[in-house]
Amino acid sequence: MTYEGVLTKMQTEFGAPIQYYLVFEDSFLNVNQLLGKPMEINFVGFQCLNCGKKKKIFRQGFCYDCFYSSPAVGDWIMKPELSTAHLGIADRDLAYEEKVQLQPHIVYLALSSEVKVGVTRKTQMPTRWIDQGASQAIAIVEVPNRYLAGITEVALKNHYADKTNWRKMLTNTFETIDLVAERLKVEHLIPTEVQEYFYNQKIDLYEMQYPVLEYPSKVTSLSLDKTPNFQGKLIGIKGQYLLFEGGTVFNIRSSEGYVVKIEV
Repeated sequence: MTYEGVLTKMQTEFGAPIQYYLVFEDSFLNVNQLLGKPMEINFVGFQCLNCGKKKKIFRQGFCYDCFYSSPAVGDWIMKPELSTAHLGIADRDLAYEEKVQLQPHIVYLALSSEVKVGVTRKTQMPTRWIDQGASQAIAIVEVPNRYLAGITEVALKNHYADKTNWRKMLTNTFETIDLVAERLKVEHLIPTEVQEYFYNQKIDLYEMQYPVLEYPSKVTSLSLDKTPNFQGKLIGIKGQYLLFEGGTVFNIRSSEGYVVKIEV
């Protein structure tokens, strides 16, 4: 069968294992069903996720113009501590920023390549952790806006990583850490204005099971810019990556806005 459309990050369904879906305008594909089977990916062109124009993708699925104008990719997205909607101050579009920033946010510890600290909207649990390829995750605080989550993350970045080592994550290389015990260590490390939101009660530890037949020992990233046609046998899905026999991995998230034709 042939599927064609604009790549966006795979939609997921929490389960054992996690279910992955590639969703296009007129069709969708349950990627789990392709495990152990060959598939072919062909690069067709570009389409900006914001303006819809067939312009070269600059970053995060957006063309150059949209990346520097859309409120959906303001600096506060990657750096929550720069959020200002709680002060009534706009970055690019106050109405949009109030909608996103002024809602419950979670600061969490996740175990992927190592223990990392991160921020997500409460509505994105556990999707955010799945997208990062975390094997386990636990919330530290739930705060009413993105700014408070951001300053908490900044304080904890002195003690934990804030980025995932994607190579270790995809080879399933990580330490065994008790995240419940680890969470109890951070209470005195978080900012004073966030102390009241600390989770001191026992809460559920999320554990993620990924559909992987075999983890590679080494990985090589597939770039459609350099390799516009690729064929391989799918052996796993983790984070937003497709894992192929031989160690080739394809990051769907970093290829958003690319128009592809997939043969299965």
